[in-house]
Amino acid sequence: MDIILWIVFGALAGWIASMVMGTNAQQGAIANIVIGILGAIIGGFVVSSLGGSGSTGFNLYSLLVAILGAVILIWIMRFVRRQ
Repeated sequence: MDIILWIVFGALAGWIASMVMGTNAQQGAIANIVIGILGAIIGGFVVSSLGGSGSTGFNLYSLLVAILGAVILIWIMRFVRRQ
């Protein structure tokens, strides 16, 4: 059950981040899931580094942390592609 929740959570976070960054038309569902899951890891690391708690489960706070990480990941991917 945890794997299914990670996939749903990743898809939601990746989709919202792609809407924020304007890349929704360029990526599909699988990319949203991968970006959302990796974003949760990155967001958890960033928030933990700033003194907060990272992803704490399936709640609104963790979703916001995952979206933050996914936005950072999309920004890094854009930067690397331009180089």
